[in-house]
Amino acid sequence: MQKSPNALPSIHRLPDLLISQIAAGEVVERPSSVLKELVENALDAGSMAIQVQLEEGGVKLIRVSDDGSGIAKEELALALTRHATSKIASLDDLERVATLGFRGEALASVASVARLTLTSRQRGADHAWRLHAEPGASPEPAALGAGTVVEMRDLYYNTPARRKFLKSEATEFAHCAEALKRVALAHPEVAFSLAHNGRTSLHLPRADARARAGAILGEDFLPESRAVDTGPGILRVRGYCALPTHSRSRGDAQFCYVNGRFVRDKLLSHALREAYQDMLHGSRYPAYCLFLDIDPTGVDVNVH
Repeated sequence: MQKSPNALPSIHRLPDLLISQIAAGEVVERPSSVLKELVENALDAGSMAIQVQLEEGGVKLIRVSDDGSGIAKEELALALTRHATSKIASLDDLERVATLGFRGEALASVASVARLTLTSRQRGADHAWRLHAEPGASPEPAALGAGTVVEMRDLYYNTPARRKFLKSEATEFAHCAEALKRVALAHPEVAFSLAHNGRTSLHLPRADARARAGAILGEDFLPESRAVDTGPGILRVRGYCALPTHSRSRGDAQFCYVNGRFVRDKLLSHALREAYQDMLHGSRYPAYCLFLDIDPTGVDVNVH
C-alpha cells in the first residue's frame, strides 16, 4: 500500500545536541536566566564572594567567579552533561531540596547554545583545571585559586533565530542586574560585585539582612519601613514592609521569597495588597522584602 503524502515520518530519536537545545529553551530564556543559574550554583558551592562580569548586556560574555568548594578534575566533564547534579540522589532528596540549583540542567543547557568554559580548583587541590564545552575536549591545567569560574560567550551563536528576540543591550543588562539583586537580597552573608563592559555597577559587601535590604531597596527604605518577624513555628515570616507613606508608583520594590527562593505568586501578592488596601490608593504600590520559611516538603520546587 502506498503511503499517504500527508503521513507523518517514522518515529526516530533526536540527536543529543538538539535534545540539549530544546532543554535549553526551558532554562536559558535570556542572559539573565544564565546569570541566575550560574550564581545559584556558586551559592550552593558555599561561596562567600561572587564576582560577575558582563559584556553587551550578557550576550557577548557572562563570567561568574566564586570562592566556593570547587569541582574535581574528574567531575568537570560530568558537570557539563544533562541530568548530572551533586544536590539530589533520591526522590526524598527532591521533596526536601534546600539547594537553589538542583536539576543538573544549567551548565549543559548553556553549553548547547553558547561557548562555555569551566575552570575550577577544589580546596586543597594542587592546581586548577579548565574544560571547554566542546566535543572531545579534555581538562587542561589552569591557574586559579580555590573556587570556580564559569565563562559563557556568544549566547545563541548557533541559534541565531533566538538571538533576534533579545532586547537592547541596556534592557538585557537591566534584567541581569535585577536577577543578581534578587539573589543578593536573600544572601546578605555573601559579597557580590557586578561589572558591565569593564565598569563596576554594583558592589555589595557582606552584611546583615537589614543592611542588605537598604543596599538593594535604597537607604530611604529602612527608616520608612517596619521589621516583621512572626518568630519560629510551622510558618515563619520575616523581613521588612514599608509604611504606606513610602508607597511607589510601580511595583518594582516588591521582593517575596519562599525558603530563600524569589517567587512571584498571585496568592501572596494579593494577600499583601489586601493588607495595604485601606491605606493605599489603587495606583500606588507598597514596598517590601519578605521571607517565608516553611517545611520544604510543603513546596514543589519544580512548580513554585
